[in-house]
Amino acid sequence: MTALVNLLTRETELVSRFILVLNREQAALKAVAPDALAEINAEKLQLVEQLNQLGGERAKIADLAGTASDIEKMKAWLQHNPQEKKSAALWVKLLKLAKEAKALHDLNGKLLSIHLQHANDAIAVLTQQHQEHSLYGSNGQSAMSTGSRIVDSA
Repeated sequence: MTALVNLLTRETELVSRFILVLNREQAALKAVAPDALAEINAEKLQLVEQLNQLGGERAKIADLAGTASDIEKMKAWLQHNPQEKKSAALWVKLLKLAKEAKALHDLNGKLLSIHLQHANDAIAVLTQQHQEHSLYGSNGQSAMSTGSRIVDSA
């Protein structure tokens, strides 16, 4: 097993674990279980650090210098090294898993935004930041409530 195959295997395993964590995060968001999110976030950060480290190691192993993106560099490297069939297969699998992880991460971000908006709406109601509901006056026109029954009834 070449060093690159070993590294890509480890990266694939980590991205698979990351997907599992993202699925747990999504379940916690759907169940409105915010207590679980702190632990999940810590686990995600640890996995991201490990993935970044492995990405750096991959760049060194494959000597991916230049200005192109990692994907373009890796594609070019694999084309210049056709004997690395196992590496090529693992690279394709890694890209597929990364795409799945990105989609899950984006969806979780949208779910989190919805929860945040609901929380902001609730806070606004509780702090009376929303405009008071209007009432209809004796002339049939809407009138803003002043919060005082004496003034409203006058």
